[in-house]
Amino acid sequence: MLRSFLILICFAASVTSSQALDIFVSPAGDDANDGSAAAPVATLGRAQVLARQSAGTDPVTVSVADGVYYLPETLTFTPADSGAPDRPVIYRAENEGKAVLSGGTMLDLQWQPFRDGIFVATTEPGLAIDQLFLAGRQQRMARYPNYDAGKKTAAYQGYAADAFSKQRASGWADPTGGFIHAMHRARWGGYHYRITGKDSDGEVTYEGGWQNNRQMGMHNDFRMVENIFEELDAAGEWYHDAGANRLYFMPPPGVDLSRAKVEVVRLRHLIEFNGSADNPVRFIALKGFVVRHAARTFLETKEPMLRSDWTIYRGGAVLLSGTEDVQLLDTEFDQVGGNAIFVSRFNRRVVVKGCHIHDCGASGVCFVGDPDAVRDPLFEYRQKNDLSKVDRTPGPKSNRYPADCVVEDCLIHGIGRVERQPAGVQITMAQGITVRDCSIYDCARAGINIGDGAWGGHLIERCDVFDTVQETHDHGSFNSWGRDRFWSSDRNASQQIIDQEPQFPFLDAVETTVIRNSRWRCDHGWDIDLDDGSSNYDIYNNLMLSGGLKFREGFRRRAWNNITVNNGLHPHVWYNNSGDEVFSNIFMAAPQGVRAPTETAKGKRVDRNLYFSHAPAMKDRYADFGWDRHSIVADPRFIDPASGDFRVQPNSPAFDIGFENFAMDQFGVKKPSLKQIAETPEIPAVEVKGETPTPRSARRPVATPQPSFWLGARVSDLKGSEFSAYGVSQEEGGVTVTEIKPDSDAAGAGLTEGDLIQGINATPVKQVSGLLSAYQQVGDAALNVKVIRNQQPVILSLQNAPRIVMESAGTAEDFATLALTGRPSGKVDANPLPRNEPPATLIDGKLRQSYGPVFANGVTTGAYRLDLGESNDISSITSWSTNFNGVRGPQKLTLYGSDSSTDPGWDVSDRSKFTPLTSIDTRRATQDVFHAVALRSAPGQSLGKFRWIIWSVQPVTDRAENTAFQELRAQ
Repeated sequence: MLRSFLILICFAASVTSSQALDIFVSPAGDDANDGSAAAPVATLGRAQVLARQSAGTDPVTVSVADGVYYLPETLTFTPADSGAPDRPVIYRAENEGKAVLSGGTMLDLQWQPFRDGIFVATTEPGLAIDQLFLAGRQQRMARYPNYDAGKKTAAYQGYAADAFSKQRASGWADPTGGFIHAMHRARWGGYHYRITGKDSDGEVTYEGGWQNNRQMGMHNDFRMVENIFEELDAAGEWYHDAGANRLYFMPPPGVDLSRAKVEVVRLRHLIEFNGSADNPVRFIALKGFVVRHAARTFLETKEPMLRSDWTIYRGGAVLLSGTEDVQLLDTEFDQVGGNAIFVSRFNRRVVVKGCHIHDCGASGVCFVGDPDAVRDPLFEYRQKNDLSKVDRTPGPKSNRYPADCVVEDCLIHGIGRVERQPAGVQITMAQGITVRDCSIYDCARAGINIGDGAWGGHLIERCDVFDTVQETHDHGSFNSWGRDRFWSSDRNASQQIIDQEPQFPFLDAVETTVIRNSRWRCDHGWDIDLDDGSSNYDIYNNLMLSGGLKFREGFRRRAWNNITVNNGLHPHVWYNNSGDEVFSNIFMAAPQGVRAPTETAKGKRVDRNLYFSHAPAMKDRYADFGWDRHSIVADPRFIDPASGDFRVQPNSPAFDIGFENFAMDQFGVKKPSLKQIAETPEIPAVEVKGETPTPRSARRPVATPQPSFWLGARVSDLKGSEFSAYGVSQEEGGVTVTEIKPDSDAAGAGLTEGDLIQGINATPVKQVSGLLSAYQQVGDAALNVKVIRNQQPVILSLQNAPRIVMESAGTAEDFATLALTGRPSGKVDANPLPRNEPPATLIDGKLRQSYGPVFANGVTTGAYRLDLGESNDISSITSWSTNFNGVRGPQKLTLYGSDSSTDPGWDVSDRSKFTPLTSIDTRRATQDVFHAVALRSAPGQSLGKFRWIIWSVQPVTDRAENTAFQELRAQ
């Protein structure tokens, strides 16, 4: 960084040299002139020709007067344009922000009224219009649904499931050339498609969808179409019929089109620096311009990155490839259609400073190396190396990547206006990138994203990053991946090698990345999200205002002296002996682990933190794993949190755990003109967590949570951010397998602990209630279960699994499949004692329309127990109930068996005595006067050998009313 500072000094000092060449450009100039102040040239292209005559020999300054310069073609700098360390070439606007470099052209149109507020004008043959600007502001292609600026966090600011449905398309004469934009199914970015027409059945045909590196299909609801003539129905929308050379436009209210300035876009790249590692473009600076009118590139976003979620278009309004010591200074990038600045492959010491980058179709600044510089590169998420054979040489294998570059004192916002997998600053296959003193906000996805561990050494400091992940999901204001050489979606495969070779995770992440002295806020994800494999990070002196700190599947992450307001640490899926350390932080929530910690995967140190809470046990969630044994629960005594000053007072107990104050007035852009317009994040009110709140009404008792089981495995709904650990969307959901015994039916079917169940046969499963409902509807059909394992779908075929049989009847005699016959031997009792009838009536062989031995309203842990007198192989367990008062018929229960020779008691959580079989919930089933449900083993199989059967029941109504059970059987 010192090297970059010295270069800036050299650039400034050289301009005053007596040998300096000064060239002047003006809209009033003439390219036949000599370029002097008295006789300026008219174009930058001519100025470049004149500058080359002295480039590298003398300092050269090209001064560009106020005005709009429509570039006829991309302005390309080659090694022939290079300066030298003390003789740079500088292109500068005479007045910052007054010289506009445009990749478009202005149209001279004669508008005529068309209909319904729409005007039409004839355009020149061959004109292609990607974007249209009115008085400098971009207008919108005709689209459905219409754009609504108030829907800031809604997909595309307006979406519809029927965006290109057959019914919708029936009103389109010819949609060819239209576009489909759709979010990724899991909202990990988006897809884009070009409409190619309609087929003979009227269905829309299209091509595309390569813009996301995790191909899972488009979202069912979050869709939008544009460039459809029949959808031109809102102010500011336009449509160009290129075949007929006609432009249709519905102007905003009050606009006089006869006087309006209308511009369109032509160029994708306005400026390129094209050199090589052997012959780079060197020591050129651009300063003070406005860069505008660059074409959208979403259909060219095809190149996959290293197993990240990205594909990318290797280009931007300014493209740098093969450069050294090139600077982009004090420049505004205004409403460009794709990436603003793209630093591609070999580049060294690029400086982007004092720039205002806003309303970009894609990303702000991208640093992206060449995959050929990576050892054993993989691209699609599911690809796997043979870990025993990968190259063990640390670091890159060539120099074709950006290094030692800086983004400093920049204001970056409005990122991802077209594409939904962008970042304010994107770093991939690069080393030693510094992002400093930047304000980054209003982003469709991350503010700053590091796509891999290759090759670390990045520094992020004094940044202010907020209002991110606006339309997407499962991400952070800062996001990183580290799916490097060591990483496999099969975590156990990686663990086996790493146990033998502890340095394996650091072959790519060879240098430590530092995140410090910054402020972060993400309301739709994590403030700092170190996702899959992210390794070798130091994170300190950060203020996190919303989403907290997430660590998943990496090594040597150290976080200290951070403050997480209203949140805390999110440990997800840790490796054994990861070496992670989390200490001396101020947290406001207990760690929220997902499959972490475990006895072996608990990091090196999670301790000496302060938990701001009214609950003394806040720090004890993972005490059994050695976490937070020296942490404290206390008020840190913030100085002025309402104003964003979260420093602590001199008498704060935070000092006792090693916390040190850090400045709260350092975040974000410093340049006065940018700081004046930069936004800052909303400071949240501090919410100190206490004990579980008292229920609002004693008439609505809160049920004691009971575990659910399926095929003998304990299953749970996804909670909070757990969906991220499984690589699914929150909308998709799923049911996690959290406990499984080797001899259970679930284990025999191939299920393992950590699986996520998402479907039974053709029925999606989002929650435990849906799992049980789908299972109960299978009947005798083949049972196929979709699970997500290591973030990949797996289909399991369950051949001999028990089944649920349900039947309802108007009278006791109407039962056919589950007919009640005879009286069983044995004894039945209940805990607690039920009301109305004695428990013995549950085996008297009679069905009545009465309460039976019913548990009182509000009893949430009632249980019936049948003692068969001796152990038997049990093949069927059945219970009958009556729909008394129209609400008592449904059954919600979990079945347990015990082979104890003596009374096993009632503690069904004791696995030495009780075996869980399955949970049953028939509240969604049709209820007649009587209702019966049975768990039956497959033919020739057994549910187990038991003497005791327990029906652990729960209320079935919102008023906590219990089922009116009539009979119980086990045989």
